[in-house]
Amino acid sequence: MTAIAEQKRVCVLGSTGSVGVSTLSVILQQSDRFQVFALTAHSNIDLLMEQCRVFHPKYLVVTNPDLYQALSVRVKVDCLGAVVMSGSESLNEIVSHEDVDIIVAGIVGAAGLDSIYHALCRGKRVLVANKEPLVMAGDFLVDVAKKNHATILPIDSEHNAIFQCLSQCVPPYLHDQGISKILLTASGGPFLNTPIDELKNVSVSQAIKHPKWEMGRKISIDSATMMNKGLEVIEAHYLFAAPVDTIEVVVHPQSIVHSMVQYVDGSTLAQLAYPDMRVPIGHALNYPHRVALNVKPLCLEDMSSLQFQAPDFKRFPCLLLAYESLTKGRAAVVSLNAINEVVVAGFLDNKIRFSDISILIESVMTDFNASNPNTIEEVFDVNAAAREFATEHLSKFKAAEVYGGV
Repeated sequence: MTAIAEQKRVCVLGSTGSVGVSTLSVILQQSDRFQVFALTAHSNIDLLMEQCRVFHPKYLVVTNPDLYQALSVRVKVDCLGAVVMSGSESLNEIVSHEDVDIIVAGIVGAAGLDSIYHALCRGKRVLVANKEPLVMAGDFLVDVAKKNHATILPIDSEHNAIFQCLSQCVPPYLHDQGISKILLTASGGPFLNTPIDELKNVSVSQAIKHPKWEMGRKISIDSATMMNKGLEVIEAHYLFAAPVDTIEVVVHPQSIVHSMVQYVDGSTLAQLAYPDMRVPIGHALNYPHRVALNVKPLCLEDMSSLQFQAPDFKRFPCLLLAYESLTKGRAAVVSLNAINEVVVAGFLDNKIRFSDISILIESVMTDFNASNPNTIEEVFDVNAAAREFATEHLSKFKAAEVYGGV
């Protein structure tokens, strides 16, 4: 059998984002093992065209329909031969294609849920980077994966680390492997040591400047509030079938230990690496094999100290809100994610202060009521209703002043 016949065909959802770019970097290094079948983006067609020239996918999808014509013309002028599609429904068509082996799900926020669901229904291997779909519908997605013999592999650094520290079987796990605790590490973001009373004055540019990771704007804000870690607690609960009281967050500013698993016999296993998304992506793409990757190996001699501390819930109230939502049922978890997305967008648009984020999320969560969804369709309904409710509250929110500047 030739090397080409053994290649896995990969669809990268959100190829112009940070996860997508890192994925393509891995594929470029391991082109004997993988070929790009499809690339998708929402609006960055300049970078999408650059990627198309390098990887020659069969399909390009731009989810913003207003850019379909412009992308089609550029592909035709450059004689690239890719089939151009547009709209969110095209994502579902692409991930369901019989020739696709692996889907890398890197679309930010709730927008990535539908395509992941369709891929799992077709029995695909899905590498999930965006935590929001698993937060919104983790139990549904795990069930769909089981029924269709599909595979969910986490490629966010923390859950991939947990995966590597567990017995070598594919998620989802039953909590019967002698595990006493899952320890999710958190960098603490850019404001770990900022006086709490100064958080009301931080700017967007300060909040998106993560000390260790290069990420998109939304997830960078979630890191600064530690809502991202709260969402990861929910994700771990669903993906690894872990009771919420066994999932603990530990602040680790160096971002070298990406997570740990503690066992009942006193052993604690940890996964360590320099902060580089190519490490978890390369692991999941090649799983269960280990394949050489051109990344900087960890040098323990360079580690002068590794610090760990408990999170301060007064500094990071969003983390507490996430824990609380898990105790209130599925509707609370779905609405938390939706409300957070709306409120974070408000901060990024300079409509509210950074310190208002948690206040507004808690206020909307208190006032919003919905029945627990029992189907994936009902998850979408709760998500839409929570977004609408949060948008209305955001428009009426009375801040002390107008916040300008980035």
